[in-house]
Amino acid sequence: MSNAIIRTESVSKHYATGDITTIALRDISLEIPKGSFTCIVGPSGHGKSTLMHLIGGLDRPTGGKVWLDGTEISSIDNSSLAKLRGVKVGFVFQFFNLLQGLTAQENIETAMMLAGVPEKKQASRSLELLAMVGLADKAGSKPSQLSGGQQQRIAIARALANEPEILLMDEPTGNLDSASEAEIMKILHVLHGQGKTIVIVTHNEDIARAAERIIHVKDGMLH
Repeated sequence: MSNAIIRTESVSKHYATGDITTIALRDISLEIPKGSFTCIVGPSGHGKSTLMHLIGGLDRPTGGKVWLDGTEISSIDNSSLAKLRGVKVGFVFQFFNLLQGLTAQENIETAMMLAGVPEKKQASRSLELLAMVGLADKAGSKPSQLSGGQQQRIAIARALANEPEILLMDEPTGNLDSASEAEIMKILHVLHGQGKTIVIVTHNEDIARAAERIIHVKDGMLH
């Protein structure tokens, strides 16, 4: 029996603009084992982020199938997909995507609310997550008061709000200096050691070298 928590079978993705069709992915079949640390690497514009969006259920393939922890997600209804995604997956993006008007703690609590965490648990759990990423003292700070590295650590804490099994990260250190990048990687190794499945889309060779598995994407295909 396969240990894959993410699996794709002959997945393709096409985008149509008027009479022009752009092929973003072609015939992608892969397996990502549960508890693994995987990097998806390749040139810009060749399909890495598209692949991440498909395996995380943020988008649907034009052809082929995607399984997320045993559930075939490429054809289920939107409501079921959103529910499964909310339970199984945490997302972290290059530009943090924090709500600027909310504090660090409120950003995490908002994610918990959306994930259905009981209100009485939100405050204590959000402070636990802030402590885990080394920012317990920044609970009341808004994103504009934080460095890029601190904002990304908040974004990771927020992604863990639903206690997901999988963390999908799109260029999570792309806007960070070397010291902040090292802090993020230290957190990710701790999470991996706790059994999380981590998938990172990156151009960064140092990050790729730290992974257990590397998936190369070029021209929308695996190489």
